[in-house]
Amino acid sequence: MRILVVEDEPTLAQQLTDALTDAGYAVDRADNGLDAHYLGDTEPFDAVVLDLGLPQMDGLTVLGKWRSAGRAMPVLILTARDDWHQKVAGIDAGADDYLTKPFHMAELLARLRALIRRAGGHASALLNCGPLCLDTRNSQLTRDGQPVSLTSHEYRVLSYFMHHPGKVISRTELTEHLYAQDFDRDSNTIEVFVGRLRKKLPEGMIETVRGLGYRLIEPA
Repeated sequence: MRILVVEDEPTLAQQLTDALTDAGYAVDRADNGLDAHYLGDTEPFDAVVLDLGLPQMDGLTVLGKWRSAGRAMPVLILTARDDWHQKVAGIDAGADDYLTKPFHMAELLARLRALIRRAGGHASALLNCGPLCLDTRNSQLTRDGQPVSLTSHEYRVLSYFMHHPGKVISRTELTEHLYAQDFDRDSNTIEVFVGRLRKKLPEGMIETVRGLGYRLIEPA
């Protein structure tokens, strides 16, 4: 999953980046509204953390432009304490949730997980497909109740599949949602991780759709 962090305060921006990276997300950053608008308008993010008090273009304007252009990724806005006007304006502009500064990082991560789940039509923190259960709260996979060890990149690939079961996902889509913009992307890497996952999952769960990509299906 790929997250855009839009925050102009360097220390907080780095804290957010570190926490999200540790939680298994790929992270892009912007520290002003113009760059934020461009990234959100041209790159496929799974969610955005958006501060409203930004230089060059304020967060509400950025959000409004995204929504006017049909960009539907979940957006969590950050607002100043007790500024209920900003909260209302943010929700009206198309935000999906808000968090008041200062905040606990664990709460931000929980809210982001919920936004991403709901965007994929999932109500629970536990994602299930056949014998697999992925607990998004602690990045743990079980198979028939038994824990399965995954590397961080294997988890990212499987998490994207589990959020979109039954959907044909191209290598390009996987690459765009698993790596930040400045990462040296190599589509062959995706094939390697898919191959590793196949060895850890029931046979046939990751189906190759010739010429299109992959699909996660429940075993027969």
